[in-house]
Amino acid sequence: MNPLEIIAVALGLANIGLLVKRSIWNYPFGMAMVALYCVIFAEARLYGEAALQVFFFVVQGWGWWLWARAGGLAQSVEVTWMGWPARIAALVLVAVSALGIGWEMARFTDAAVPYADATIAGASVVAQVLLAVRRVENWALWVAIDVLSVGVYINRELYLTAGLYAVFLVLAVMGLREWAKAARDGEAIAA
Repeated sequence: MNPLEIIAVALGLANIGLLVKRSIWNYPFGMAMVALYCVIFAEARLYGEAALQVFFFVVQGWGWWLWARAGGLAQSVEVTWMGWPARIAALVLVAVSALGIGWEMARFTDAAVPYADATIAGASVVAQVLLAVRRVENWALWVAIDVLSVGVYINRELYLTAGLYAVFLVLAVMGLREWAKAARDGEAIAA
């Protein structure tokens, strides 16, 4: 059992648990988790996801800054829905990145599952940006990502990480419900 994976799983659980509660303090846990997963995924030949962790590290810092600016450390921030044109654009970005990056990884690397890896990476970039700007739809995208991720991690024998992503799946469903209710009711949520 990889000790780095155990630590990354613990950090990931703290990160997502705090995120569902809409705590700004999810970000430091998330940054530490993605730093470890960069190494873990590179060793598992999941290159798209390894590179994605670098993006996550940067965008988590950006999200931390946005959330602090929007509501401070003890105030509330609002979540909103996207319009249909933005939803369609997000889905097109996911599809184009999955096919483009997947083709490149299949052709130029020894990636274990290039198209699934690319789909997770592309969708995760879009979902993370939507999360940083506090759009409810980020959670629906995370649900789909988590389902695909569980299968990929089982395939790569990253069983603890597959378990973590199964927990993420449950938390993403909870996050979607909670944020959708807050957006419908026009409630601000705790940062």
